[in-house]
Amino acid sequence: MDVLSRNHVNVAGRVDGPVMMLSHGFGCDQNMWRLIVPELSRHFRVVLFDHVGAGRSDLAAWDKERYATLDGYAEDVREICRELALGPVTFVGHSVSSMIGVLAAAREPDLFDKLVLLAPSPRYLDDGDYRGGFSAEDIKELLDSLDSNYLGWSAAMGPVIMGNPDRPELGEELTNSFCRTDPDIARAFARTTFLSDNRADLARVGVPTLVAECANDAIAPAGVGEFVRSKIAGSELVTLDATGHCPQLSAPEATAAAIVAFAAATA
Repeated sequence: MDVLSRNHVNVAGRVDGPVMMLSHGFGCDQNMWRLIVPELSRHFRVVLFDHVGAGRSDLAAWDKERYATLDGYAEDVREICRELALGPVTFVGHSVSSMIGVLAAAREPDLFDKLVLLAPSPRYLDDGDYRGGFSAEDIKELLDSLDSNYLGWSAAMGPVIMGNPDRPELGEELTNSFCRTDPDIARAFARTTFLSDNRADLARVGVPTLVAECANDAIAPAGVGEFVRSKIAGSELVTLDATGHCPQLSAPEATAAAIVAFAAATA
């Protein structure tokens, strides 16, 4: 199977620039990066793609066993990097894709120059002193709602995840993105996402890493960003002046500026 077609890979920006790969989160596709791509393209050669099951990816390539864990998605990222052969990339992962990037970089670090983890969470479920933001009952209700009424769940959760109630068009965009995703694949990806625990994997990261949290985020609450920073040796933490879980849409200027500043910096 053609890897680039499978994940609907697109390359934009400076032909001679360092390479940056943008990896979207659950229920989204590469279109979610559109507000920051113009600025990033001024500095980098930007690689965009859709996870299998999202956007214009090849739905026939989705495999229940391969994508039962985030490792399947991480292997896709590595395959795209090897296929393009553009050299080490700065990987920018949003939400669950931040952990996909962590797994990919831990497995094959030579493919990666830097990581930017945007609104990351290594575990959504509370566990002892660790506060992921969701109780076991919360997660059960979320997944049950997905199973019983995916479109209804999308309409209810889109605005909650996006935040910014004074800008309802943002919540509507996320809702519409959820609704474009194949429901069966979305349900499976939700389980993979919300039941994952990648806390132990953070220590395996050996490339320079920026953790970019939002000032107010219902999905990755205060403290999660600092936890991630504390577990990745030498990593940096920045708190974006952004509300909600999708700062590339709600605060594109601040998000792009933080990414560029970190990715363009030399040691």
